[in-house]
Amino acid sequence: MSDSYTIDHRLSAADTNIHSAWDNSLEPALTIDPGEVVRFDCRDALDGQLDIDSTAEDLANASFDPVHPLTGPVYVEGVEPGDVLEIELLDFQHKGWGYTGFMPGEMGLGLLPEDFEEAGLHIWDLDGDVGQFVDGIEIPLDPFPGTIGVAPAAEGAHDTLPPRDVGGNMDVKHMTEGSTVYLPVEVEGGLFSTGDCHAAQGDGEVCVTGIECPMFVTARIDVRKDMDIHQPQLETTGPFTPTGQDEPMYGTTGISDDLMDATKKAVRHMIDHLEAERGLTRGEAYILCSAIVDLKVSEVVDAPNWIVTAYLPESIFPEET
Repeated sequence: MSDSYTIDHRLSAADTNIHSAWDNSLEPALTIDPGEVVRFDCRDALDGQLDIDSTAEDLANASFDPVHPLTGPVYVEGVEPGDVLEIELLDFQHKGWGYTGFMPGEMGLGLLPEDFEEAGLHIWDLDGDVGQFVDGIEIPLDPFPGTIGVAPAAEGAHDTLPPRDVGGNMDVKHMTEGSTVYLPVEVEGGLFSTGDCHAAQGDGEVCVTGIECPMFVTARIDVRKDMDIHQPQLETTGPFTPTGQDEPMYGTTGISDDLMDATKKAVRHMIDHLEAERGLTRGEAYILCSAIVDLKVSEVVDAPNWIVTAYLPESIFPEET
């Protein structure tokens, strides 16, 4: 990443610059030359329906139709289908607060909707690079865009919830400052958009939200005509642990002949651990897992059973006195 840069364009979060579906017929909010730097003002995933005084009931009553207000699209001069957009992520600035929550189980959202009948919510105080949870637990912040992508070639409006060949709602937590994301282009100009920013997230985003928050995203957007990719790729230095270095972890395994079932077991076992050993409610534990616990596919070769492991960094807990 370049040590210094000049912002060439600023794209506000005004309604004229916001859209909530991937659609290649949208008029560009901005047209730029390759290599220029754009600062995007991004709304939160629920488009302002929650604030610092919101409750779990407010989340339960929030509308998910639509979600993911995206800032853009940006048309890049000279970009054609078959090219690759190179997105160099230069800077992220949160606005001091965020939220993590899960919806009522009947909605079927998140990894374990069957385990949580009622909604749960935590409003985070974000102070610099730390988020405050309950009981003195502090979460390191490494912001990234949950949704980052370009318009698909298929005509019409497309839901932002599932990720696509051209990117979108990928929730890759390692797309942090200093990372470069490569997106295959399917339409003229690329039509790049971003939003749904997270101040932090565990690999898996198990309760369906990371630390969701409004944020400024600054990126250099360039074109690569020498690359041939079919789905997004990235270069990143992480961090691959919450502190950016090897550190003590507590792990729970999920073992099953189905990877999704193994994932659920690993997270349930971690919730059990946090309840029994750290005194959290099961709802608090579920939220914490979504914000900080990393899931890894540990083994997929010893049929008929596979293993998913959930890792909890012990550095987030206050030191015992």
